Amino acid sequence: MRYVEVGGLRLSAIGLGAWQFGTTGWGWGDEFGVDEAHRIIHRALELGINVIDTAELYSNGYSEQIVGEALKGQRDQAFIATKVSPWHALGGSVKRAAGRSLTRLDVDALDLYQVHWPNALVPSSWTMAGMRDLQLAGQVRHVGVSNYSLARWRKAEQALGSPVISNQVPYHLLRRNPEQHLLPYAQTNDSLIIAYSPLAQGILSGRYGPGNVPGGARRFNSLFTAENLRRAEPVVNVLREVGEAHSATPAQIALAWLVHQPNVVAIPGAKSVAQLEANAAAADIELSQEELRALDMVSARFTPAGQIMKYPKMAARLLFR
Repeated sequence: MRYVEVGGLRLSAIGLGAWQFGTTGWGWGDEFGVDEAHRIIHRALELGINVIDTAELYSNGYSEQIVGEALKGQRDQAFIATKVSPWHALGGSVKRAAGRSLTRLDVDALDLYQVHWPNALVPSSWTMAGMRDLQLAGQVRHVGVSNYSLARWRKAEQALGSPVISNQVPYHLLRRNPEQHLLPYAQTNDSLIIAYSPLAQGILSGRYGPGNVPGGARRFNSLFTAENLRRAEPVVNVLREVGEAHSATPAQIALAWLVHQPNVVAIPGAKSVAQLEANAAAADIELSQEELRALDMVSARFTPAGQIMKYPKMAARLLFR
């Protein structure tokens, strides 16, 4: 396993995203359940994965509970990251939400507490006042944000008065805008980009195409239109070609490309132990400069049809339960 060192932390370059745990839109209760979720988390720790990312929003806190149950007796092996929802952005509400997350996870402190989305109606100073109190109380070790622009990220740091160590954003071969401002900032400020949906929710696995579109949690993702799936085909084809040279899948090559970047941790989800093991193995794939250039070039030519949607609140409430 490859590791990333920032802010005195040593984090696995491949983490485990836990949105799928408890979320029916990802096949929970049909394709997999609690026992498999626990096996996935236990195997992750065995493979050296220490970053486990969840949120109070995921299945109304059930994901946190599942993670907490799986980590009993192994808490010290995991770096637990969770998130506060944007409607809990006031300082007192942040602290109450953290208390509920601590209870569900059954831990004394959160390793990383992230603001899931910015709230345009609540100043950063109010939210970060709650975060600062949680840090002073020893209930939160590190503060992070998610889906923040660079300007909002810097404003949050100013309001906190200490580093906001991470920004969790969508980042993958079909969405490289974090490279413009966020990634350079992280690399020069001893901070972290946590890449969520690092496989573009499965498009980069090569499993989907214009005639094969998934439903469930991905039905709101405009990347899954027939036209965007067609436009993504050249990227997937290069992933396949590079994968053949490494006896690897397109998904593994997409993850290997992502985590070769300094200050990046990718958090793919997993619905089986086999999927988790494949994700973890991607961290050890060494891509040549020629292969990296080929992926850079083909991905730079991808332009989505239409605007890539950010989940509105109503969609989020449906997606994350």
